[in-house]
Order: sequence, then structure tokens, then C-alpha cells
Amino acid sequence: MKAAVVGETALEIRDMPMPKPKPNEVLIKVRAVGLNRAELPGAYGSGHTRVAGTIPGIECSGDVAEIGAEVQGVKIGDRVMASTRGTYAEYAVADWGRVSVIPANNMSWEQAATYPSALGTMHDAIVTNARLQPGESALIQGASSGVGIMGMQIAKLKGAKLVIGTSTNDARRGKLKDYGADLAIDTRKANWSEDVLKATDGKGVNVIIDMVSASVANENMKACAVLARIINVGRLGGGRGEFDFQMHANKRIAYIGVTHQTRSAEELRAEVRNMRADIWDAVAAGKLAIPIDRVFKLDEAEAAQAHMRTNAHFGKIVMVV
Repeated sequence: MKAAVVGETALEIRDMPMPKPKPNEVLIKVRAVGLNRAELPGAYGSGHTRVAGTIPGIECSGDVAEIGAEVQGVKIGDRVMASTRGTYAEYAVADWGRVSVIPANNMSWEQAATYPSALGTMHDAIVTNARLQPGESALIQGASSGVGIMGMQIAKLKGAKLVIGTSTNDARRGKLKDYGADLAIDTRKANWSEDVLKATDGKGVNVIIDMVSASVANENMKACAVLARIINVGRLGGGRGEFDFQMHANKRIAYIGVTHQTRSAEELRAEVRNMRADIWDAVAAGKLAIPIDRVFKLDEAEAAQAHMRTNAHFGKIVMVV
């Protein structure tokens, strides 16, 4: 099969052996791939690295080509989306518990490929860990990414009375209101937390979903209400920085870190299962969707990652296979 493989200096298109599914796995004929920052070299300290000879990628859409003996819920020929590894290829294998049948017949392969990572990550952050309640307020740091855009929509869907999105790009910030933001903030501004406090009548927000971390950590806490929850999802602004422990204690903030790197197979399956039980109808109805910034071909994998590195995209970058 054809795949984009990590070379010494760039991704290279090579012929690679076809993966064989284990008893708990599904073999997918990949049709489209959603790109994620975690696939870039040294991506914000997340544990992802580019090892020579490996195939990057963590999500895709495609047809089920083969199933293992233990697989449940999908059959050969199903149109599916999945979270897995090695998706920059014509075929990929995925644990059956992280494979979902595409819920709408008119959903394109490209659109389906934008969902797996964003849906799982944001539902886990906002609903499972942040425990967002109807009527509360939420702030999404890094809101113009595909995951951030999904986060704003899930917060609205779950009844947030105020959703704030952040972006340091003027043009992208102007688009956030189309995807659930009641207020868009530029975190380059000194003391931007004052804008959050003003919007919340001085109380601060109840939930912050943070994909930036170190560079905004203390300002995040200034923007928080007492008993707020901050969920550390990503570290685009650095994995180490200053932290005001006194403010953290005074506001009794629950500061929760999340990652997929240390979860068991059953924990990963549970994340997908919980998400589908809660918001899958909204996905099928088109109420949760991520704009596609640009579509590349698999042969253009290095160019697709280069586009992501420029940080000029809004929404999701997709490759078709």
C-alpha cells in the first residue's frame, strides 16, 4: 500500500506492507485523513514524536475492509470514522471500540475525517472532566483550531449561557461567532482576563478548556470564577511556566490534565462510547461541524503538514487518499 512515511528530513511517499487486523481490530480502507498538531515534530510536549520509518496520523474515515473475530458493532463495507495511529496511508487498523459508523449517508469522507479526534477530546474535556452544567460559562483557549471549534459548539449544545473563544489572529477571531462564541478575545492583549470578568459581571468563567497552557496559565486563573474547572488539553504555549499557587488556592480551582497517551484500551473505548451516547444525534443532525480549511492529497502530506506549521488555517486540514 502507499503511505506517507517519516524520513530523515521530511515525509516520504513509500510502498509499505498492508496492516493486518488483530482480533480486536478493524481494517479500514482510508478515504480521508484529518490532520492534527500532535503529528508535527515535537508537538507541544505531548509525547508524539516522528520516528523514522513510521506512518503518522491519528484519525481517518473510510470503508471497513476486514474485521477481527472480537469486533463488535461494525461490519465489512460500513462507512466509518476512527481514532487510531498510522492513518497517512491507504489502509489503517483501529481498535473496534474507537471506530464509529458514519451517522449520515450524505456526509462526505472529508467531513467525517474531521470528527474523531475533536469529538472525543472535547466531549471528554467539557462533559466528563469539566462537568459543564447548563447556565454556566466556558472559555475555549485556541478556539480557531478544529478541536477548539468543536469545543465551542459542544459547550453551547450542553447549555452554556456564555461561550468565549480566544485567538491571536484577527481574521480567525472574527469567525468564531459563527461556531458558538458569544465573545472572541485576543490573548495577546495585556490583562485580557479583564474582558472575561467584564463579560461575566466580575464573577469569571466556570470552565476553561486550555490548549495553550504555560503562556496563559496565570491569566486563565484571573479569568476564573471561584470553584472553576480548568482542563489542560494542549500545550501550544509551552509545557512549563509560572503558576500562581496562591490564586489557584484562593479560587479553589480544579486544574485537571488530560491526555490519550496514558489511557488503557478500555478507557479509550469508554471515551468514544460516552461521546456517542450523549451527542451522536447532534452529529447526525449536522449541529456539530468543523469547517475544512484546505484539502490535500496523500502525495502532498509534507505540504499539508507545512501548511499546519504556518498556523494560518481555520478549522481542519484534510488529506484525501
